[in-house]
Amino acid sequence: MNILLLIAALIIILAGAEAFTNALEHLGDRLGISEGVTGSIFAAVGTALPEAMVPIVAVFAAASGKPAHLGEEVGVGAILGAPMMLSTLTLFLMAVFVSPQRGWQGALQPEPSGLRRDLGWFLAAFGLSCVALFVPHHITLVRVGIALILITLYFLYVLVTLRASAALVAEGHGTEAGHALYLSKTGLPVQMPVILLQLAIGLGMIVFGASLFVDGIEGLSHWLGISALILSLLVVPIATELPEKINSILWIRRGKDTLAFGNITGALVFQGSLLPAIGVLLTPWSPSFPVLLGAGLTLLAGTYTYLLVIRGVVLRPYHFVVNGLCYATYFLALT
Repeated sequence: MNILLLIAALIIILAGAEAFTNALEHLGDRLGISEGVTGSIFAAVGTALPEAMVPIVAVFAAASGKPAHLGEEVGVGAILGAPMMLSTLTLFLMAVFVSPQRGWQGALQPEPSGLRRDLGWFLAAFGLSCVALFVPHHITLVRVGIALILITLYFLYVLVTLRASAALVAEGHGTEAGHALYLSKTGLPVQMPVILLQLAIGLGMIVFGASLFVDGIEGLSHWLGISALILSLLVVPIATELPEKINSILWIRRGKDTLAFGNITGALVFQGSLLPAIGVLLTPWSPSFPVLLGAGLTLLAGTYTYLLVIRGVVLRPYHFVVNGLCYATYFLALT
């Protein structure tokens, strides 16, 4: 029953995220913004929402009467598991799927300034989140200060990204929606109110599916006798985040490298700042072996990729084997 509940929840989450992302692409097209903004902010937030809603729902469910330790473990696991998977496994799989087309030494050509910006802001925010692991829970003022800094960092990142949009559009990096708006297939016009309606429908499905998913994870952890933290670190990110990264795989195979990378690196900034702020404020957010290992490998993979970019290295699929090895190390250590 728990497995069926997880499957049903996953279908609802992914359908909602697909509707949300599709509407966001049309919003970006209609507003005339760059691929960098659409990938790093709009598409990244849309595809990160399934993963984002799981810890949010888990933490608030714990605060409203469900077993607190389970909700907190699912929340912390999901918050830290997503950046780990994005910076390691997702980048590696994107390289694997483009390698038959371009070869392992073929050039990947995302717009470099946006990639530097995304990775730099992610490392700053996630690094601060890791520092917060060592701040005792009872030192409330420091924790609140760190959370506020994390929230501020994300909104500053959004402003910087939006400011760069006009120049990128002028250089030919404007957004074009890849598919028709889903609601337009019912006969509705492709206008702003319809786009916003589809956004609202998608978000509602994501929230409902995330609530079901948290219930399923808690039940499955009891049934299998596995810590909800371990299960959340390994299962939740793969189940809710990885399927949506098919967008990045499709984009890079179509030669839209900026959208493909931006979808991942923009989600990294979102997952490495706003969600840890919730963890710092509302969960124990304390160091343990699984948490420290995941955080350390995430920083290692993120720093490695950032160094490639700032050194001006032409990115090639084989570069991301290192990212894949980081995730393999993580998986083997926890299983």
